[in-house]
Amino acid sequence: MKNYLISLLAMWYVADVYAAKVDTIAVDSRAMGKAIKTVVIVPDDYDSLDSLPVVYLLHGYSGNYADWVTKAPEIKDIADRYHFMIVCPDGGYGSWYWDSPVDDSFQYETFVSRELVKWVDANYKTLRSRQGRAISGLSMGGHGALYLAMRHLDVYGAAGSTAGGVDIRPFPLNWDMAERLGSYADYPERWDAHTVINQLHRLTPDTLALVIDCGTGDFFYHVNEQLHRKLLDRNIPHTYITGPGAHNWMYWQQSICYQLLYFHEFFGR
Repeated sequence: MKNYLISLLAMWYVADVYAAKVDTIAVDSRAMGKAIKTVVIVPDDYDSLDSLPVVYLLHGYSGNYADWVTKAPEIKDIADRYHFMIVCPDGGYGSWYWDSPVDDSFQYETFVSRELVKWVDANYKTLRSRQGRAISGLSMGGHGALYLAMRHLDVYGAAGSTAGGVDIRPFPLNWDMAERLGSYADYPERWDAHTVINQLHRLTPDTLALVIDCGTGDFFYHVNEQLHRKLLDRNIPHTYITGPGAHNWMYWQQSICYQLLYFHEFFGR
């Protein structure tokens, strides 16, 4: 934590002028039969670079593709500073980034981890390997980022979550999850299979670089503490950060800086 704070404080003394390019594009999803709006941020020196790493950044429940760039616009400066791309897809109002077993119009695992990555690699100068891809998000998007990364280790080399709903089962009536999975009372095994904390068997030490944070005043704090302990029990290396903060943009505007610094260091290894 100390090293991250020192690095971040140092960044504020840099007086460069940033001019990252922000595009909003529509990416076709064959799995869902529709086009998905997506924000793509490229650094100002994109044209001079041969290939760039990509951070996929997922929004939370009730949000959309524009949330990160409008509510945390500093990510544009960070893309310039670290010379990587940031891609923010629309995840639906409440997809939880699953391939829903009950609703064919919600196949967001396939879209984000397969269709979108393939499209970005085909249309931009990217590092086309897991060493050049990271994924993170807030709340529902934090769940989505870890869930997708653990299930697609061939796609992502690093993953993060800020204030993520990393165990969905304590919240069976919330945030449209029953509409995507069926009710918890009727399908408990399905809920078990679609929650992040039950994906850890897929990991071995050093298969996935992980950074997880949550504010101590967040209603997801307890489940993040549980995930942290389970990762420790399994000897899975990870960076875990907690501090004062609630489930709001005041916290996420700060925490995303730590997440993106972590990915910058991962890409530089």
